[in-house]
Amino acid sequence: SPAAELPPPYTAIASPGASSVPVINCRVCQSLINLDGKLHQHVVKCTVCNEATPIKNPPSGKKYVRCQCNCLLICKDTSRKIGCPRPNCRRIITLGPVMLIPEEQPAQPALPVQPDGTRVVCGHCGNTFLWMELRFNTLAKCPHCKKISSVGSALPRRRCCAYITIGMICIFIGVGLTVGTQEFARRFHATYVSWAVAYLLGLICLIRACYWGAIKVSYPEHSFA
Repeated sequence: SPAAELPPPYTAIASPGASSVPVINCRVCQSLINLDGKLHQHVVKCTVCNEATPIKNPPSGKKYVRCQCNCLLICKDTSRKIGCPRPNCRRIITLGPVMLIPEEQPAQPALPVQPDGTRVVCGHCGNTFLWMELRFNTLAKCPHCKKISSVGSALPRRRCCAYITIGMICIFIGVGLTVGTQEFARRFHATYVSWAVAYLLGLICLIRACYWGAIKVSYPEHSFA
C-alpha cells in the first residue's frame, strides 16, 4: 500500500453563536457539524464534504479506519487488510502492527463554553457586567463605575421592611418607657439611658431602612420583569 496522506488534524470546538447545541469539527474539511438530534448515532456525515466523522465508539469487535481518500471504514479489530469500497479508490489498506493508516478515534462533542454567571445591567451607569454568583438578591460591585447595587429588588425590599419594623418597635418601646417611668426616672437618673438606647436603636434602624429603600437595583439582562 502506498504511503498514506493523513486527513487534516481536527479539534472539537464550540460555535461562538450557539446557545446549547453540541457541535464538532468534520475530520476532513473542518466544517462544523451540528449534532442536535444525532447523538444516538455512531457516525455523522458532514453536509459540506459528505464524509463521515465518528462520535461514538465502534460496535464491539470493530474499529474505525480512514482511507487515504477520506472514506471512513468500519472493520473487525483483528483485520490486517481491508479494501476501500469506493469505485474511484479501491485501495488495499494494510493494518499491521505499525499501521500505515491509523485507527480513527471517536470525536467528543463539545457544548459551547460560556463562563458561569449572568450578565447584569448596572443600576447606576447602565453598563453590563458578568455576575458570577449562583443566586440573585445580593449586592454586587459594578466593575465600570465601582458602585454597589443590589442584584434583584427582593433583597432591598425585605431589608427595608425589616428595618422599618424593628425601628418602629424600638421607638414605641422608647415612648412607653418615657411615659411609664417618668416618676422612677426623677429618682434614678440612669433610667434616662434606657430611653436614649431605645430611641437611638429606632433611629439607626430607620436610617438603615432609608438606605435599603434608596439603593440602586441592577437587573439580569433581558429580565426586567
